[in-house]
Amino acid sequence: MTSQPVSDTQRRLVMLCAVLGIVLGGLDGAIANIALPTIAHDLHCSEAQTVWVVNVYHLAVAVSLLPVAALADSLGLKRVYGFGIALFTAASLACALAGSLGALITARVVQGLGTACMAALSGALVRSVYPRAMLHQAFAIIALAVAISAAVGPTLAAMVLAVAPWPWLFLINVPIGIMAVALFLRAAPASPRAPFSFDWVGTLLNIGALGLGILGVDALGQKETGLAALEIGAGLLCAMTLYSQQKKLQTPMLPLDLLAIPLFSLSILTSICAYAAQILAYVALPFLFQTVMHLSAVTTGLLVTPWPVLVAIAAPFAGRLATRHPASVLSSMGLALLAAGLVTLSLMPAQPAFWDICWRMALCGIGFGFYQTPNNLTVMTSGPATRSGAASGMMAVARTLGWALGSALVALIFGFSQSSSGAVHCLELAAGFALLGAALSVSRRVIRREEKP
Repeated sequence: MTSQPVSDTQRRLVMLCAVLGIVLGGLDGAIANIALPTIAHDLHCSEAQTVWVVNVYHLAVAVSLLPVAALADSLGLKRVYGFGIALFTAASLACALAGSLGALITARVVQGLGTACMAALSGALVRSVYPRAMLHQAFAIIALAVAISAAVGPTLAAMVLAVAPWPWLFLINVPIGIMAVALFLRAAPASPRAPFSFDWVGTLLNIGALGLGILGVDALGQKETGLAALEIGAGLLCAMTLYSQQKKLQTPMLPLDLLAIPLFSLSILTSICAYAAQILAYVALPFLFQTVMHLSAVTTGLLVTPWPVLVAIAAPFAGRLATRHPASVLSSMGLALLAAGLVTLSLMPAQPAFWDICWRMALCGIGFGFYQTPNNLTVMTSGPATRSGAASGMMAVARTLGWALGSALVALIFGFSQSSSGAVHCLELAAGFALLGAALSVSRRVIRREEKP
């Protein structure tokens, strides 16, 4: 964390750059899905091959989060975050100019590395320029940015593809990215460097643990159970080896010092449960609406929208409450509301009215918004300020692990259930994860180490 005084103008510009990074990375994680059929046609390749345009991006982001966080703690936030925006912008241009599937996939890997810099460090960047008394406002804005990117991603992609070819999905990032780089380098305060020796062994083990785990999840979705077991088993072996190797290091890439803080580790576990619940619902609901209720894709998109919109409304309100009430209580209440909303969705009649769906989706959004900002505040303030990069990286890793776990469970449930019941079972399991997260969150009160932000 910088010790230099930060003006209000600097603070606003840095926040703008953080929001731009979150929105650009979040949008690019979703919009490519919409364009896959068009990309397959234009580049003369199969749909199965084209799926890797999405897969390699998520893999690159996942395996880069911890190394990027370690780099930021040593090389400084400004250097690593600024490099990430520039790399993302350059890779977006390369994606737009790609003339073959191989070139596009390579550019997407590089784009994922840039996104990892922004995703892993946005929380640390905010903490570096905001005083503690204003952190609740800052993290509410971050939650708003995440919700907006989730809400508008598919719609924006459809709008672009309606008037332009698929390369424009990536080309529109370039002027925004150039502006963000220029603003960030001008506004962000200098950050100190520390003695640094890159942990190549830990990085490779981290790639093996997360990469093989996510590939195993994908294999489960393809019902390749043998391959999935092999990949997940190898990933777990890499994870155990990584833990053993990191314990011997004075400054480990895996933040064992932070994970030893009960308040921090419980908050990370709460995050994993919350994001597992979210992705279980996000994947299951389109099947419920389209396959079971026979609604159109456009109607499905509109019915899902109340969730992210209410997250955007509830998150700032929860942030203000977090200045007066314990974050553990607010997050627990939010996850309990999320569980209630998920249960009501699972109990809907066969042909509900649209308003009957929307109020349930809104309840889920309010609950998730109340969980998100207070929990993120706790993650970022329960450890020392000098470890902000590592804390922010673990926050992103928790989100990734939650999504991967939820995706694997969706694949398992749909593999063993009929389509009419699989979506309902996913919603029931999502409610269970939300309740488990609520229990983990409220248990932070027992250790009596939480301070009001």
